[in-house]
Amino acid sequence: MAASQAYARIRAEVLRLVALIPAGKFTTYGSIALHMNVAPRHVASVLARLTEEEARALPWHRVVAAEGRISQGMEPSLQERQRSLLQQEGMRLDDRGYIQDTDAHFHVVGLRRNIRWSED
Repeated sequence: MAASQAYARIRAEVLRLVALIPAGKFTTYGSIALHMNVAPRHVASVLARLTEEEARALPWHRVVAAEGRISQGMEPSLQERQRSLLQQEGMRLDDRGYIQDTDAHFHVVGLRRNIRWSED
């Protein structure tokens, strides 16, 4: 299977999993990645390349960096947008972007799946 086909499958699965995160909950790039058997950067890369239409339809803001923190790698305007959207869903964040009371808001993606994304 060509790399582009593998990427398309990974992208589709990331979008599917993100769409399943309920309002008022969050998960991390790493949790999705572990479930999918890919690197967290793959998940972040997919979400960073959403079209405007996908970004409006998908709850991308419910995916944060390790330890329940807004990614420091995003541009500040996106960080503020994510903070605002999470707060609208009832989550509290500290000044450094960490979600408070994470146990009450964490969405478990699922157990690790043994997925092979390419035929190599």
